[in-house]
Amino acid sequence: MFPLTTLLPEAVARALFGGPPTRAEFAVAALLAAALVSFVPLTSAAVVIWAKRKVTAAFTDRIAPNRTGPYGTLIIVADIFRLLSKELVVPEGVDRPAYDLGPLLVAFSAILGFAVIPMGSLFGVTLQLADPEVGLAYVFAVASIATLGLLLCGYASNNKYSFLGGLRAVAQNIAYEIPLVLTGASVVLFTGSLRMSDIVATQQQPLVAVAGVTVPSWYALVNPFAFVLFMVANLAEVGRNPFDIPEAPTEIVAGYQTEYSSVYFVLIYMGEFIHIFLGGAIVATLFLGGAAGPGPESLGLLWFLAKIWGVFLFTQWARSAVPRVRIDQLIEIGWKGMLVLSLVNLVLTAVVVGVVS
Repeated sequence: MFPLTTLLPEAVARALFGGPPTRAEFAVAALLAAALVSFVPLTSAAVVIWAKRKVTAAFTDRIAPNRTGPYGTLIIVADIFRLLSKELVVPEGVDRPAYDLGPLLVAFSAILGFAVIPMGSLFGVTLQLADPEVGLAYVFAVASIATLGLLLCGYASNNKYSFLGGLRAVAQNIAYEIPLVLTGASVVLFTGSLRMSDIVATQQQPLVAVAGVTVPSWYALVNPFAFVLFMVANLAEVGRNPFDIPEAPTEIVAGYQTEYSSVYFVLIYMGEFIHIFLGGAIVATLFLGGAAGPGPESLGLLWFLAKIWGVFLFTQWARSAVPRVRIDQLIEIGWKGMLVLSLVNLVLTAVVVGVVS
């Protein structure tokens, strides 16, 4: 059996080739491991086609899909075939290289973020592709690439509404990425490391015992103020109400994705939800103990999935219940509200850590 510190690529390499793998063998194993890890966000993005309709219908007292398969679940297959079978219409005057590249950046930047997320352990193997010392910085960096993709989509479409949506996406990202990173930095002050596995490990220590039940040191409990700030900033990062300004159907049609159809629309649509699940994975890792939960370690992946789906349900609640703010209000909330509060949280966390240590 592999030690608990064995990452997935190494485990796959040993299982396939036995003994210490060569560089070529390890590269093949890493690709297979990446495919296994990608299965989690891609499957979640497929299931969300059905889940978001059910959740939204429950919030708004409407009837969700209930005829296409049991409980409407085959709507997933129907929608995939419907979207992919549509004609790919490319408007005149588009900047074709940027038009083609934008949807790819939106979709795959989110998948790249899952490379350093620890998703639990199975059979002594850590479900994680890599565990670099700068893991948290890497996640924030690759997640931000999606904004470049949205800007390319808006610019290249030769459509003023799309261009406005792309510009709004950049303005929103700048306004809320800084509070998001600063709030994440407050967790780093507690942990003393940017490594994702270290952040999860420090949350396994007992915080308090109540009636014989040990409460772990999840940072959502240690610093609930930072947790709330991060959740709000994450709403803006993934473009959910009240921060869905880059799409804003009642104002700019559909923003950056107005001129996209067929497989390109699928990539943008899929990328949007994979980013929501990446946001949930970051929240689970930084504030909710990662894959930790009651029961044996073999249930860690299930607990991890439950946590990221919990974050998804929160974003769907916001989408159904919270009205959209104006673009000027969004910028004001980000720069005058979230930025100031995140700086206050960072300073107070530094003081507390300095006093305690």
